[in-house]
Parts: sequence; structure tokens; C-alpha cells
Amino acid sequence: MKTSGILLPIFSLPSDYGIGCFSKEAYKFVDFLEEAGQNYWQILPLGTIGAGNSPYLSFSSFAGSAYYIDLEQLLEEGLLKKKELESIKEENQGKVDYDTVRQNHRKLLRKAYFRFHPDEEYKKFVKDNEYWLGEYTEYMSKKKSKLPESYFAFCQYYFHKQWLKLKKYANDKGIQIVGDLPFYVALDGTAFTYHKELFKVDEEGKATVVGGCPPDAFAEDGQVWSNPVYDWEYHKKTNYEWWMNRLRHNFMLYDVLRLDHFRGFDEYFEIPAEDETAVNGEWVKGPGIEFFEAMKEQLGDKKVIAENLGFLTDSVHKLLDDTGFPGMNILEFAFGAYDDSIYLPHKYKENSVVYTGTHDNDTVVGWYETLSEDDKKFLEHYLKYSTIERTGTVHLDLISLALESRSDMVIIPLQDYLGLGNEARINTPSTVGGNWEWRVKEEQLTDELKELIRTLTIKYRTVAEENAKKAAEEAQQ
Repeated sequence: MKTSGILLPIFSLPSDYGIGCFSKEAYKFVDFLEEAGQNYWQILPLGTIGAGNSPYLSFSSFAGSAYYIDLEQLLEEGLLKKKELESIKEENQGKVDYDTVRQNHRKLLRKAYFRFHPDEEYKKFVKDNEYWLGEYTEYMSKKKSKLPESYFAFCQYYFHKQWLKLKKYANDKGIQIVGDLPFYVALDGTAFTYHKELFKVDEEGKATVVGGCPPDAFAEDGQVWSNPVYDWEYHKKTNYEWWMNRLRHNFMLYDVLRLDHFRGFDEYFEIPAEDETAVNGEWVKGPGIEFFEAMKEQLGDKKVIAENLGFLTDSVHKLLDDTGFPGMNILEFAFGAYDDSIYLPHKYKENSVVYTGTHDNDTVVGWYETLSEDDKKFLEHYLKYSTIERTGTVHLDLISLALESRSDMVIIPLQDYLGLGNEARINTPSTVGGNWEWRVKEEQLTDELKELIRTLTIKYRTVAEENAKKAAEEAQQ
């Protein structure tokens, strides 16, 4: 069955109080998705926000960002006063002001913490999560020396309580949450601080190698990511215990998990830690299918999307086939006039997920504006001979292509349904500043937009089902 959803980072929701991602606006967006005929809401990692405000550089593989806690719910529980909340009320300018969010949320979360009286539910949360919570609270207390460890436990309690409440609301409405698991962890974080044995380190506990990408046409010296590299031999001896705990926790938070940098499970690029470029790096074999066999044995069948973008070797393709996970197709990668791209829609297989673009790509409108004339002509030629009904706008034409494609699952960034340009881009890789900031405004989530999404979804879902039925009948003849 053809399914579809919307990609909207949790921090991109409108809110009167900073980010407040678990607020009433989140519940309204779930209602919007249901009424628009959608099956999925894809968000980015919910972890603590790291360097450059990136959700992919978290201090912990288990903790969530305290800045996502809805302060209005704390008001309802008597942990905050109305005048305190009103003092930080702001007008949504279409961007997240992280400095202001940090200042305001810290101030009010501290007030709420000192008014909080631990109950049995809180004590159960602490006990159930002791395998990661103690290390995290100790780490954060040392990092923020003015705050006690129990403050950080309090924040995690409310993060998980509020998020799981919102997730249940979504699930009850027929909406599944698609989460995201970064492959690597940060040097500045709990895993590397407390569990050196998980990584390739020297006798002093310093990383001997770090992750990155080799030199290519886009980066002459390659890319050095500075993430510690896993000691897969150690992980294998423990039957991947740390990874399984990490996955188990994330499958509690999400219904479907996108595995970032799927290629790393087959082979990964490691660079001497002291090097400033990736020139001396080398490819090293990862755990391969054995890892996913252990995952199935310990966790059962789980819904996974493999992030398999970029240059892939035959062994990566084989690993993807062996796992049975759907890979990703990106329409913005398809239309090079002189490149017979694997991302052209007629090449997709059913067991895959198609996007117009991801959080690391420009919006369709922004992307189209930068295309060469030859590429635009090729795109027009492709659209002309496709079977979609032309809309007169490039973003809706590409959405129609995605919805009509053979891919079983279609995920469209909200900005593309809105027809927004480069100003609504979420992230530009390898740049600092201006990323992870875009927010939708409440007035943009109109009934007209909802009806547009629903109409296109139903129309092409019907077409896809008819095409599949026709193909099956032809195969039987």
C-alpha cells in the first residue's frame, strides 16, 4: 500500500514560547496531518542540541533536548506561574532564536525544578533509565557546574513524559513518527567520556582516528568530521550491547527509524586523529549484516529507513538488499541533463522512500532557481513525457512525480508543499550559522494547504494502486 507523510523538524513548529515543540501547536499539526490524509510525520533527532545548533551533535544518544519541553504544561501542573510564562512570550518571526531560547528555557526550567516534588512516576522513570541517565546527569552537572544532577534528571523526565504523550496522540490518529539516528556520536558527549572501550583510542583514552570523507570533486582535501570511530571488534564481543540499548531506546521514541550514514555499517572512512585533512584516511570494514542479524534477534522486526545517499559500492547495495530495508530516493538529485541518474523516478523500486529533498537540501523552489538552463530543459522534457497532471508550478510537479512513483513511501518537506524558496532551507552542510532555524507560521497551515495535500495524495495513491494492479495482471499473463 502506498503511504505518505510530511517532513517537518520538531523545532520548526510555531510556538509562543521559544521552541516549545511539545506544545498545543504540535497537537494541532498532528490533526493537520490526519486531515490531510497522511500516514507519517518525519522529524529530526530529538537529542540535546549541539554545536552550531545541530540536532546531529548531541551530548547523549539517549537524552532529549530540554528546550523541547512545553512550558505551558508545566504551568498547568503548577510548576510555573502565568506571569513567568508571559514574560518570555514572543512573536514568531519565522526563525528560531537559539540564544533567547536557551536563556528563557533555562530560567523557567530552573524555577519549575525547585517547585517539583518527585512522585512515584518520576522515581520509576529514574529507575527504568538508570543505564544511561546517571552518566548523563553527572556529565551535564560537570559541564554546567551551577546546576545539580537531579535538575537534569527532572528535565529528562519531563522531556520523555511530554514527548511520549504527543507520540501516543499521533499514533491514535493513525500518524507514525519517523525519527533519525545519527551514525556517529560526538567527542564531547557521554558515550566517549564514560565508555572509551567503545571506540578506537590510545592508552590515554584519546581517539586515534576520527570519521570523515575522502577527497573528491567537491572537497579536494576531503572532510574531517572529528567524531570518534567505533571499535567494532569490541562491539562484536558484547553482541553489540551498547548499540542495541541505543536502538531500543530510539524505537521507544519513534515508530520508524532512519539510520543516518547507512554506508558506515558496511565500511567507513577513518582518518588519523592528528591530521587536519582526510588525505591520509582509509576505508575500513564495518560490522555488516551480522549487526542487523543481532538487531533482529534482540529487538525483533523493526521499521527502518536506510540513508543510502551518495556514492555507494556494490557491497553497500548488497547489505541494503540483505537487510530488506527501504533506501532513499531524492528527486532533486535526478535531473542532470548529462547524467543518467539513479534518482530518476522510472528507476525506483517499490521498497524505497522518495523525497523531493531532505533537511540537507534546498527547497524545490530554491533548487530550481540554481539549475542550469540545460538541466531545466531536461526536467521540462521529463515532466512533459511523464503521466502526471501538470500544475504550472515546479514544486507541485515534483511532488506529483514523487507521489506517482513506484516507491511505497513518499515523504515531502512541508516547505515544498508551501512553495517556499531558499529562505526556508533547514541546513546547508559544511556551513556554520543560519542552519536549523526555519519555523513555519501558524497562518501558513491553512485549510487550503491541507486540502491540496489531501487531494494530491489521494489522486496519486489511486493512480499508483491502479498501476500496481495492472503490472500484477501483466505479470500473470
